[in-house]
Amino acid sequence: MEQKYLFVAVDAALRAGEKILSIYNDPKSDFEIERKADNSPLTIADRKAHETIAMILNETPFPVLSEEGKHLDYEVRKGWNTLWIVDPLDGTKEFIKRNGEFTVNIALVYEGIPVLGVIYLPVKQELYFAEESLGAYKLSGITALDDSASLDKLIASSVRLPGKDSRKDHFVIVASRSHLTPETETYINEMKRKHADVELISSGSSIKICLVAEGKADGTLLPGMPLHGLLVWKFIRPAKSGRYNIIRRIC
Repeated sequence: MEQKYLFVAVDAALRAGEKILSIYNDPKSDFEIERKADNSPLTIADRKAHETIAMILNETPFPVLSEEGKHLDYEVRKGWNTLWIVDPLDGTKEFIKRNGEFTVNIALVYEGIPVLGVIYLPVKQELYFAEESLGAYKLSGITALDDSASLDKLIASSVRLPGKDSRKDHFVIVASRSHLTPETETYINEMKRKHADVELISSGSSIKICLVAEGKADGTLLPGMPLHGLLVWKFIRPAKSGRYNIIRRIC
C-alpha cells in the first residue's frame, strides 16, 4: 500500500516545486510576505505549494496535516491512525533570501511512525524519497513526472542511499544556516573533543538531513524540530557505527 502512495507523494512534491519556482523565478514577485503567530515568515509560495499538495493528497483516504493548512481540534486529530504530514515550503527564510536552500517535505505517518517520505529541492531539481520496505533514494535532474512514469522507473534512475563514504576519520557536521542555536554549538564542541578532524558546513531547511543521508555529512542537530520534520528519519541509513546518532536521537 505504502509504495502506491509514495508515487502520489512524489507527484505532489514535484508539482508543488513547480508552483514555488514560478514565484521564485519571477523578478516582479514580492513574495507577499506575512508573519505567522510565531513571527516566522509566510509567503504566497508557501500558500500555493500547500494548495497544490493538499489537492493531490486529499484524493487519498488519509487526512492532511500541513504547516500552512487549517488544523482541526486535537479531539478530532487524535483519532487519526494514518495521516499525511506536510511542510509545503521548508526554509521560507532561505526562499526569501533567494539562496535556493528550501525544500518540499511530505510524509505518510502510521501510528506515529513515518512509513514513507519525500523531500524535493526545486532549485537543484533533486528528489529524495524513501519507503520502509524499499529503502532510500536520490534522483537528480527531475522536475515533473511524464505520462509513462512509475515508481519502478524512478528507482531504476536513482542512486540508492547512503552513498559511498570515503572520508574515514573526517567528521562533517551540517548546521542550520539561519538557526545556529546554543544546543548546536554544544554538539559541535562535543564532536570536536571526540574527533581530531571536524568540519562544519551550513545549509538551510531539510537539506541538512539529505546531506547526512547521502553520507556527505555525519551529523546534525535539530533542536525543537517541528512535527513536520519527522519524515526525514527514513532517509537515514547509518554506514558506520556511532554516526548519525543525533538523527536517531530526535526520531
